[in-house]
Amino acid sequence: MTAVFRLFSSVKQHESSHLKTSYKTEMAEIEANAANERTPLINYRLSRSLSSAGGMSADKEPAQQEPGSRKLSTFLGVVVPCTLSMFSVILFLRMGFLIGQAGLLVGIAQFFLAYCIVGLTILSVCAISTNGAIEGGGAYFMISRTLGPEFGGSVGVLFYFANIFSSALYTLGLVEALLGNFGAEDGSLAHALPAGRWWSFLYGTLFLLFNLLVCLVGAQMFARTSLVIFCVVQVAIFSVFISFGVENKPMNISLINSIPDPNLVNQTINHSLYTAFSVETAKENLWPDFGTDYSTTTIMNFATVFAIMFNGCTGIMAGANMSGDLANPSRSIPIGTIAAVMATFVVYLLLCIFVAFTCERELLQNNYMVLQYINMWAPLPVIGLYSATLSAALSCLIGASRILEALSRDKLFGGVLRMLTITNRSGNPYVAVFVSWFMVQLILLIQQVNALAPIVSLLFILCYAAVNIACLALEWASAPNFRPMFKYFTWHTCLLGAVSCLVMMFLIDPMYAAIAIAFVAVLVLVIHYLSPDSSWGSITQALIFHQVRKYLLLLDIRKDHIKYWRPQMLLLVNNPRSCCQIISFTNDLKKGGLFVVGHVEVGSLCEQPYDPMQRQTTFWMNLVDNLKVKAFVELTLCPTVQLGVENLMRISGLGGMKPNTVMMGFYDNCAHEDTFLSMDVFKEPKERRVQFADEEYGKMGEAFPPLRKHEDEKVLKLSEYVAIISDAIKLTKNVCLLRYFHQMDRADLFSRKQTKYIDVWPVNMMKPEMASYFDVTCFFLLQLACILNMVPHWRKVTRMRVFLCVEGGDHNEPGTRRREAKLKELLTQLRIQADINIINWEHVICLRGHPEGTHLTDEAPGAMAITEEYLRAMNELIKQQSQNTAVNFLYLTRPPVDTSRYPEYLNRYDLLTHDLPPTVLVHGLSAVTSTDL
Repeated sequence: MTAVFRLFSSVKQHESSHLKTSYKTEMAEIEANAANERTPLINYRLSRSLSSAGGMSADKEPAQQEPGSRKLSTFLGVVVPCTLSMFSVILFLRMGFLIGQAGLLVGIAQFFLAYCIVGLTILSVCAISTNGAIEGGGAYFMISRTLGPEFGGSVGVLFYFANIFSSALYTLGLVEALLGNFGAEDGSLAHALPAGRWWSFLYGTLFLLFNLLVCLVGAQMFARTSLVIFCVVQVAIFSVFISFGVENKPMNISLINSIPDPNLVNQTINHSLYTAFSVETAKENLWPDFGTDYSTTTIMNFATVFAIMFNGCTGIMAGANMSGDLANPSRSIPIGTIAAVMATFVVYLLLCIFVAFTCERELLQNNYMVLQYINMWAPLPVIGLYSATLSAALSCLIGASRILEALSRDKLFGGVLRMLTITNRSGNPYVAVFVSWFMVQLILLIQQVNALAPIVSLLFILCYAAVNIACLALEWASAPNFRPMFKYFTWHTCLLGAVSCLVMMFLIDPMYAAIAIAFVAVLVLVIHYLSPDSSWGSITQALIFHQVRKYLLLLDIRKDHIKYWRPQMLLLVNNPRSCCQIISFTNDLKKGGLFVVGHVEVGSLCEQPYDPMQRQTTFWMNLVDNLKVKAFVELTLCPTVQLGVENLMRISGLGGMKPNTVMMGFYDNCAHEDTFLSMDVFKEPKERRVQFADEEYGKMGEAFPPLRKHEDEKVLKLSEYVAIISDAIKLTKNVCLLRYFHQMDRADLFSRKQTKYIDVWPVNMMKPEMASYFDVTCFFLLQLACILNMVPHWRKVTRMRVFLCVEGGDHNEPGTRRREAKLKELLTQLRIQADINIINWEHVICLRGHPEGTHLTDEAPGAMAITEEYLRAMNELIKQQSQNTAVNFLYLTRPPVDTSRYPEYLNRYDLLTHDLPPTVLVHGLSAVTSTDL
C-alpha cells in the first residue's frame, strides 16, 4: 500500500498507548485549568498587584520587578520627569533664538504644531497604557506588546538611542550654559573655568558621572533628586516672568557675533536693546527673519528651527519610561503626562509673548542667554537652567537604561544582551545603566547642541509615530479585549498623529528620516530571525483576522465563475510519517487555492478525559511549518473514519473558501516507508523558529505514533474506503487518489537536467469505446496536469504530454489525423502547451471479454467486460510510455452503486496502476476550463 493511505491505517493499540503516557499530565492540567476557571479573580488578586497582574500577562518572567519595588506616585514618577524633560535647554537657552528666527506668529504656530503632534501621541499613549498591566520599558513595552516583537523591538532600539542622544544634548546644553557664565573668555558672571573642546568634554563627563551615581542608587534617589530640582526650576521660571514686569526700563545687553572672528579674543563686541514691554518691538518680532545660527554658522529655516524647538516637547515619555517603578502606571501615565504637557504649553506660550514684546530681534538672534541678563537676580535663571538640564539628562539616562533592560529581558537579540538583565536587590538594572552611561559619553564628543537637536527630534518623532500606529492598529483590529479606560481618542486621532509625525520627519531632514526608517526595517528583519517566539500576541494576527473576515463575507460562492476556478484541496492524512511527499505534491497542485490537511482520529469524545485533537493540532501545524507548505489543518474525532471524512468534507473551509477536491492515498498493501527518517528536517532536532509547544515531545518524530506494521490489522476496511469515494462524489467533490508517491524523490527530480514528463491519459480505460469523447473528468485531468506544469520548479524540469489512444497501426490514417488535429485545436483553445503522443492500443482493447449480464454502474448494458488480462495489458502499455515520467494522471470512474462490487472496483485500479510511477487517479464533477475571454 502506498504511503498516503497510512492516513487511515494506524492501529488502535498505538493510539491508546500514546494517550496513556500523558494521561496523568493531562489530568493535572485539566484540574489546574478548572481551578482557574472557577476562581479566576481570586487567583488574579492573590498573585500580583494590578499593575503587574499575572492573570493579565502571558509573558511574565522571573526577571521582572516585584510589586514591592513599585513605589513612585503620579506626581513624582510622571509629572516631575515629564516637566523637567521639557523645561530644559529649550526653555532657558533657545526661547529667544526661536522668536528671533521664526518671529512671534510662526513661533507660536510651531509650538501649536508640535503640541498637536505631542497631544495626539499622548491620546494614544493614554489609550494603550490604560488597556492592561504595564511593565518596565515604557513606550517600548507598549509598542512591542501591541505590534509584536519585531516592530516593537526595532522602535524600542530607536527610542533607546533617542534617550541616549537626548541625555547627551541636555548635558551639552548644561556645559554651554556653564561656560557662558563662568568661562575664562566669555563668562558673564566670572572668568574662572578654562574653555576648549576637551575642557568642555571634561565638564560634560563630570556632569554625566553625577547622573550615573544617581541612577546607580535607583529610582527612589532619582525621584528625590528630581523633586528638589523641580522646585528649583519652578522658582527660576517664576522669577523670569516676574522679571519681565519688574525690569520695565530699556537696557543694553552684550551680543555674540553672528560670524565669529578668530582674530578677536572676546566675541562680545556689540550690544542690543532690551526694550521692556513695547508694541513696536512686538511688531518687529511678529514675522520670521531667518538668519545664521552663530554657534554652527548654519542658515536657519522653518524646518531647522522647528527641529531645535521640538526638543522642548519630547519629554512626554519620561513618565512612561518609569512604568516599571510606578505604583499604578495605568492611572499615573495618562493623568501625569496630560498635566505636565498642559502646564509646559502654557509656560512656553506666555514666554514667547513676553520675549517678543521686550527684546529686539538682533538680541534674540545673537545671545542664547538673554533670559539671564534681564532677570532681577541673574544667578537664579542660571541655577534653574543647570537644574533643569541636569535633571533632563538624568531622566533620559535612567529612561534609556530601563528601555535597554526591557529589550534584554525580552531576549529580542538572542543571548547577546543577556548580561544587561542583571539587577541589584532593589531591582535596579545597574549593568544597563553603565552601558547607557558609556553610550552618552561617546555622544558627548559631538559637542554642538544645535547639531544634536535635529537627530533627537527625528528619533522621538519616529517613536511617537510608532505609538500612534500601535494604537491605530488596536482600534482597527476591533479586538474585544481592547477596551481602555481612557476614552478620549479615536482611530482618526491615531491616524492623524502618525501621519503628522511622518510628515514632520521628512520636513526636518529627509535624508536622516529615510535613514531612520531604513534602520527600523533592518532591525525588524534582524529581530525576526534572532528573537524567540513570544507569548505577547501580535496585532498582525488581529488585523489579518479582521480583514479576512471582512473579505470572506464578500466572497460569495453564488458568484463563482468557471474562468476563475481554482483547485481547493482537502488532503486526507492519518500518519504523516508516510505522507510528506504527498503533502508537498498537493501544495504544488493547489495553484493559489485552498489547501486543507484533514485528519480523522477514531474514537469517541465521551470516552476521553479531554479532547485529544487540541494537543494534536499543534503538532500538525508544526508539521506544516516544517514542510513549508501553505495549508490549514482540520482534525476531527469520530467513531468511524467514513463519518469523520464526511464531516471534514462538509465543514472544512469557510464561506466561499471550501474544498472542491478531495485527495486520498490509494488503498493497497505496499510496504510502509517512514519519510521522517529520510528527510533532513525530521532528523536530529535543530534550533529553529518553529518549536513544539509541549516539552514532552522533543523531536518532530516523537509527535506522531509509529507506522502500522505490515501484519497489523487495518483500521479502515476496503468497503469503507470505496464508500468514502462515493460520499465525496455525492457531496459534489472532485476526487483524486494518489499512488506510489513515496517513490518520488523531489530533490533528485528538481536537480536533474534530464527532462521529465507529466503524462495525461484523458481516456476512460474502463470504457474504452468512449475513447474519442472528452467528458468533464478528461478536462479536469488536463487542468490539474496544466496547473502542475505551471509551478515554477516543475516547469523547469518537466514537459506535459497528452496521450491519444487510437486503433490501427498507421498514424497517418485520416481518422487518426483528424482526431489529432481536434485534440491539438482543443489544447490551443484551452491555452495548454503539451506534446501529443499517439498510442496504438488495438492489441490491448481486444483483450476485453464478452458482454456481461451484470455491470458496474459506469458500464452500459451490452458493454464489453473488463478482464484482468486487459487491465494488465493496459498497465504494461502505460509502463512502456513512462520511462521518463514524473507523474501520471489517469481517469477514475464513479464507484458502483452495489456495495458488493466495491472490491472488484478497487481491484481494477490496483491492476491498472501496478508498479507505475507516481500516479493520480482523477474523477471530475464540475467544469473547470473555459475558452472564453
